Amino acid sequence: MLTKRIIPCLDVREGRVVKGIQFGNIRDAGDPVQLAKLYDEQGADELVFLDISATNEGRKTMLEVVRQVAATLTIPFTVGGGIASIADMRAILRAGADKVSLNSAAVRNPELIREGARYFGSQCMVVAIDAKYKRASNSWNVYTHGGREESEWNVIDWAQHVQRLGAGELLLTSMDQDGEKSGFDLPLLEAIQQKVYLPVIASGGAGRGEHFVQVFQRNLADAALAASIFHYKETSITNVKQMLKQSGVHVR
Repeated sequence: MLTKRIIPCLDVREGRVVKGIQFGNIRDAGDPVQLAKLYDEQGADELVFLDISATNEGRKTMLEVVRQVAATLTIPFTVGGGIASIADMRAILRAGADKVSLNSAAVRNPELIREGARYFGSQCMVVAIDAKYKRASNSWNVYTHGGREESEWNVIDWAQHVQRLGAGELLLTSMDQDGEKSGFDLPLLEAIQQKVYLPVIASGGAGRGEHFVQVFQRNLADAALAASIFHYKETSITNVKQMLKQSGVHVR
């Protein structure tokens, strides 16, 4: 049986890790290099680094910060934000990342996923989906540009499309649950699991160890990502893994 993964996320703006609630109310959370080193030592299975303002500011991901973070890590490292071409992907991978995460650029140009998979392999291609529930249609829509712009894509349709294009994994963030600490968006995850076979990283809503147990015991995700509860030391990766083991969930 494959082990479940615990993934801390570094949302980086102007060289600092930040965190908000439902993609707003941003506050400082620390230095990315120091946090990356800490999470590696605590037993994180992977690390995600998202340059959250790169797309909106029309610039590339901060390569020097990526290099510094990569130099501290012994675990797989995914980087996203401002990646819009094969050249951008190559630069990120050469800076030390193991995978690239695409969101806004992929919605704008879906063929970028196919091209990236052909050049670097599907295992390098993570498609990040920022999902927001629409009560009128009883479904979720895809948002881009850090949650600021609503796309024409339904989340299920988009997930199936990127799967066909060669994506290797989905980073699925519930905008409704983001920063709320009330638990992962189980209905959203269940809807995706019924329609897509790609590995899914659940994101948005983790508030305590029980939330990781809940999502894994129901087998709704292959990995679970969290930020603020780790950044502000409300719990640790070590504690979460201990709780998962005690609950019968297979972790490293």
